[in-house]
Amino acid sequence: MTKTKFATVGDVTLHYRPEGIAQGLPLVFLNSLGTDLRIWDAVTPHFAGRFLLIRHDKRGHGLSDCPPGPYTLRDYTTDLAGLLDQLGVDEAILIGDSVGGMIALDYALTYPDQIKGLVLCDTAAKIGSPEMWNERIDTLRQNGMEYLAETILARWFSPGFKENNPAAYRGYRNMLLRTPLEGYIATCEAIREADLREGVTTLQTPALVLCGAEDASTPPDLGRGLAEALPKARFELIAGAGHIPSLEQPAALAEAMDRFLRENGYG
Repeated sequence: MTKTKFATVGDVTLHYRPEGIAQGLPLVFLNSLGTDLRIWDAVTPHFAGRFLLIRHDKRGHGLSDCPPGPYTLRDYTTDLAGLLDQLGVDEAILIGDSVGGMIALDYALTYPDQIKGLVLCDTAAKIGSPEMWNERIDTLRQNGMEYLAETILARWFSPGFKENNPAAYRGYRNMLLRTPLEGYIATCEAIREADLREGVTTLQTPALVLCGAEDASTPPDLGRGLAEALPKARFELIAGAGHIPSLEQPAALAEAMDRFLRENGYG
């Protein structure tokens, strides 16, 4: 069933990829800032025989359109709602990393009856300060993406990844650098403005909060705080991973996800 496809939602064309069992419960994967749907390549095979898997590139990333910014978190939620509506999906489990986790949270708050569970990786209800995001945005506008690439990648991965996996590191660096600058900046603006701290305390959806043990971008304490704020959540660390565990420890991530799915009756 795997095939690259495109759908236009409103005035934004989104790149998406369906895999797995067409009649299975959908698992919807949401990507982090500066990445595309390929960050889940080593995770999705663990679930392809049991679920419908849907990945897509959010606006401003990958093969999806990059409309002019600024964006809001709700723009991503609306894009995803339109895509799932076109695909006939009326219930799903959302799996998101970083801003993808924030999109998953906002979606669950906006459409609570549609979401059966959440897997929230390396994310929080509020990420960073306005001052931090403004500094990054200003630097990017003045100097471009390559100027900050090494700083950003140092947060994506645990110490030693670059030296031990030089080809993979180079490839993921290419992924970052080929993200449209306007899309990256507009996503930074969306994260800067997003604050879900009040909403998450009301969310009754079962949730698993995961965090790379060596994540310097959204450290484990932020993940623990999110799990404590969510009424039906628990927290787990992924050893040997930074900000994007699906790239460094896909098997451990998939095992944690699988336990959560089976615990909630989605075996």
